[in-house]
Amino acid sequence: MIRLYDTMTREKRAFVPLNQQRITMYVCGPTVYGRAHIGNARPAVVFDTLARLIRHEFGENSLVYARNVTDVDDKIIAAAEAEGVDPSVITERYEQHYLKDMGALGVQPPTIAPHATQEIAAMIAMIERLIGLGHAYEAEGHVLFNVPSNPDYGELSRRDRDAMLAGARVEVAPYKRDPADFVLWKPSDEGVVGWPSPWGRGRPGWHVECSAMIERHLGETIDIHGGGLDLIFPHHENEIAQSRCAHAGAPLARFWVHNGFVDMGAEKMSKSLGNIVTPAELLAQGHKGETLRLALLSAHYRSPLPWTESLLAQAKTNLDKLYRAASDPEPGDADEGVVEALRDDLNTPLALTRLMALDDAATIKASAGRLGLLQSSADEWFQGDADSGAIQTRIAERAEAKKNRDFATADRIRDELKADGIVLEDNPDGTTWRKE
Repeated sequence: MIRLYDTMTREKRAFVPLNQQRITMYVCGPTVYGRAHIGNARPAVVFDTLARLIRHEFGENSLVYARNVTDVDDKIIAAAEAEGVDPSVITERYEQHYLKDMGALGVQPPTIAPHATQEIAAMIAMIERLIGLGHAYEAEGHVLFNVPSNPDYGELSRRDRDAMLAGARVEVAPYKRDPADFVLWKPSDEGVVGWPSPWGRGRPGWHVECSAMIERHLGETIDIHGGGLDLIFPHHENEIAQSRCAHAGAPLARFWVHNGFVDMGAEKMSKSLGNIVTPAELLAQGHKGETLRLALLSAHYRSPLPWTESLLAQAKTNLDKLYRAASDPEPGDADEGVVEALRDDLNTPLALTRLMALDDAATIKASAGRLGLLQSSADEWFQGDADSGAIQTRIAERAEAKKNRDFATADRIRDELKADGIVLEDNPDGTTWRKE
């Protein structure tokens, strides 16, 4: 049985879906105004791994997995204005980049990928319902959610009122009834993207997008809602308030699952801080997507993950060992120890430890597949680079030199390869290489 840590209850609980034939999971996807960084890739990989586990446990067609695309946003508008193009040019470009980058990391497409710009009618309908129920109000072309109308507001983040106001970085506006009230709809100036509505031409606030898309595509209450820790407040807190008030108190999600940050030192990776590295940059440096995936899975999903060169080197070494051990066998059964580790709140570090200890090729291949690994053939893995044959020849020459105790020649070959950007790594199973 799968057990997941639920942020709402702050405990690990047995995952029993409402309907085993239609398990519903929604994960907050990209806002497509720039290239995704490796921290953005962590939730994509984590929830892809969870989706694989659910399908393994309940059946291939058991899961309806929705991951949205936010394609209307102030940052998108600013990027479009900076380039002098329509916002759709920005969103289409970066959505394609996102899909390509995540695909390189072995992330399978979600079942549904709703786009905010295609769901405006659903958002307007939800806002109208909230107004009619007394949970929202119109003011100077804006529509705001009235936070005091929902007494349970704050139960997910468990912050006091002052902390919530500080954390939300609320806009001080005279038309707000309460400082904590947040925007459901805001006016769009002439020349800025917008849609007609009962409150004038405008565009939706960020939070209402997800509530409306979940309702339309998955239902009032879903099994799992996922995303990064940074979304707990205010985004997920606001989603809960909107949806619960629109649905007579019904919970939005039965499990809230949040992944930790990827950091580049003391701070989380963030575009605003400028301390980012993108999958595209890492792939261009010669790292393979599967290496990045294993690196992202090497720490428990709820723990912080320091992104370092040694992390990537270890991931590459482990994959080299797995591909050598697995070769290309006939399909087998996954190791129960590996699967059981995944069932325990997606304990990927333990699953990887157990995977590395296996010695049967067919079992290794099947077990790695539960993590989205070993998706290539051994030949593709070791010879995928155009120059790999020449490099392997040089490695063999170096090995022969070491065997003959000609260490000067062995060191010269290592240095020559390093000068070409090829780093050799000696380990008990042989010598592997990677690009710097």
